[in-house]
Amino acid sequence: MTTVRIVLSHHNRPARDPDGSDVPDWRLHERLVVLADDVPTKDRGHRAVPLWLRVYGDKELLSRLGRPAADAEGTSGLLETAVRLLRTAGTEVSAVDIEPACDDVPELRWDTVTARVGLATATGTRPFTASAKYGLALAAVAGAPVRVADKVMDRLAVPVPGEDMLAPFLPPADARPPDRPARRFEPRNMAFTDGLDYWELAGSLSDDGQPAGQDYSCTVAGQAAVLAATVPEPAGSAVLVQAIYADDYRGHTVTFRGQLRTTGLAGQAGLHLAVSGLASESMATRPLLGHGSSLTAAGSSDWAWHEVTVPVPGEATAIRFGISLAGRGRIELRGAELSPAPPGTRE
Repeated sequence: MTTVRIVLSHHNRPARDPDGSDVPDWRLHERLVVLADDVPTKDRGHRAVPLWLRVYGDKELLSRLGRPAADAEGTSGLLETAVRLLRTAGTEVSAVDIEPACDDVPELRWDTVTARVGLATATGTRPFTASAKYGLALAAVAGAPVRVADKVMDRLAVPVPGEDMLAPFLPPADARPPDRPARRFEPRNMAFTDGLDYWELAGSLSDDGQPAGQDYSCTVAGQAAVLAATVPEPAGSAVLVQAIYADDYRGHTVTFRGQLRTTGLAGQAGLHLAVSGLASESMATRPLLGHGSSLTAAGSSDWAWHEVTVPVPGEATAIRFGISLAGRGRIELRGAELSPAPPGTRE
């Protein structure tokens, strides 16, 4: 294993790959993190491999990657508290290994790698698997080493002759393609014709490092999105949401509507709409400026229209909308609409 250090970048995925092909819009929200070997060799200098992490929903985890572990001592965040509780119980985070899903992944990114976290106890080391983003943040808070398999470094890492670990992965200014027309901040894939592109599963279980809402799953059936419990007694709750920038909606009252169908609900489910602000804050700590929901009744129901309306004030920066589920059952969404449409958007 090669011990690496985390070099946090503030750069998102460029609009085009090195071969000139366009990057899908949903991948423009991937943040570059570089994993560089800790000790360079005399003949080749450092080696570094890029890791692309998804930005949506977990910016507070990314912010931890650029802070020394000593900063965690006086911080009361969930990760910092968890590390202190582990130490009190005689357990330490011994190491975090970044592991690809298979040997031939073309690059390291949030959906092709996981983090294997080692917990050292009095009876030995016990591993558990977490998302790459959560595992790296945990290592940063705990001051634990991060490691990458030698064969992964041999295949994917590039030599870095100087000390700027980011340079090989960022195009020089004169080589960057001309700016594309400004992207509108309209909702995407509302009819689910492209599967769940632009939609994201999140939930109250994401703090344990597992995929958000591990007792829930999401899929597409026909032109409807489906959010369902996968175990008889699911813990927590889950939402299937899309997040967009609020710039084009400020000063309007925005309405999210759609048809819902439910099966075997034992808890709460329905439409979800929230408006938040303060772009300088992490996503998790941005204050809600307005939110609402339209809940369905327990049991089962046929397709019926639901809607929820929330004002978008001038300081709003983000709008999140989708469906939520807490407890057993299944909820489906079709005919989703968010209005008013941004100025200049074709209906």
